[in-house]
Amino acid sequence: MNKAQLIDAIAGKSGLTKADSKKALDAAIEAVTEALQAGDRVALVGFGSFSVSERSARTGRNPQTGKEITIAAKKVVKFKPGAELQV
Repeated sequence: MNKAQLIDAIAGKSGLTKADSKKALDAAIEAVTEALQAGDRVALVGFGSFSVSERSARTGRNPQTGKEITIAAKKVVKFKPGAELQV
């Protein structure tokens, strides 16, 4: 499912117009993004939770040359599905 299909599904289930559904989806994505950038955890009961985790620096290997390279530390987003979402 892509974003346009998700907007159609939201419009169909909520009775909102597609334009209003797009605004609602964009606002929700923006709010989640801002919370994660601030280091907060976003929990949606029944769906799951998003959190930010620190991935430490490590050494890797360039598959073309076999030479060792250093992979920098970075922050990554993790998603843990809720009980109702697990298949």
